Amino acid sequence: METILITYQVRPDRLAEHLTLLGAVHEELVRLGPPGFRYLTLRLDDGHRFVDVAMGPDLPGPLPELESFRRYRAGLEERCEQRSTAGFTVLGSYGMGE
Repeated sequence: METILITYQVRPDRLAEHLTLLGAVHEELVRLGPPGFRYLTLRLDDGHRFVDVAMGPDLPGPLPELESFRRYRAGLEERCEQRSTAGFTVLGSYGMGE
């Protein structure tokens, strides 16, 4: 299973817009229930930094095909102050999937 980690910081004046767009992505994923795909978003305590974790057999999985994700991605670079992407290997996990 492939896994990717994305970290980013959203501009304070774009935070409400970002949360709305991100929420729509998660809602569409729940509605469609793509098999074998997992997507987690964490909002850090400062309120402006986020961590996304995507897991699946063939990333980016169903994301590019989702209308909500296309809207989310359309202005992401302008909404973010910092952004990075990294792959990683899970060394241990309990209850978090495979």
